[in-house]
Amino acid sequence: MGVVKAARDRRASRWDAHRRSRRAELTDAAVAAIRTHGAGVGMDDVAAAAGTSKTAVYRHFADRTQLYVAVCERVAQVLLAQVHAVMDGPADPRAKAAAAIAAYLRLIEHDPEVYRFVAHRPLVERAPGADPLADLVSLVGDQVAAALAEQLPDAARAVAWGHGLVGMVRAAADNWLAHPAGTSRDELAGHLTDLAWAGLSGVVTRIEEETS
Repeated sequence: MGVVKAARDRRASRWDAHRRSRRAELTDAAVAAIRTHGAGVGMDDVAAAAGTSKTAVYRHFADRTQLYVAVCERVAQVLLAQVHAVMDGPADPRAKAAAAIAAYLRLIEHDPEVYRFVAHRPLVERAPGADPLADLVSLVGDQVAAALAEQLPDAARAVAWGHGLVGMVRAAADNWLAHPAGTSRDELAGHLTDLAWAGLSGVVTRIEEETS
């Protein structure tokens, strides 16, 4: 019986690995379809990009919501890796903030339709409270807060400021994407860095004076 069970477990493990691999391939195809057809992409477009049928797509994603969440997770992986990499570079806290803001805007400029797909959430049925974008923004906020905590003695303030900074950048970035008005990515990054640092530098200096 042990041999039979082990054989079944190996088959199940191989099938699980196949499903994960196929879901990843279909997620890649969805991203490619979004880039081609825009944020309003349909499941037929995703199937065509994957070189398969819509039925096959639904075999791995029960509905549009599941595919949407998978794309959000893929965007989160890319953005978090970029933010983490750039914030690990410069030691100067202002440079860290500028690098994180630039990374966020770079993603939007490079993949505007993918960002629209994620940010503006297509009309899909979602479980109550399920908001993949909120989770993504929260994760980025955690990264920024961790970087700020290295410069501050007060972890609670670092968390509040980190998430506040990300919320400010997201709101400004959404508006820029909808109404660019001749503002370049670098210009917007500079404006946001100036605004963020004007506030952060003042309160950080005050805290340092109070604790010295």
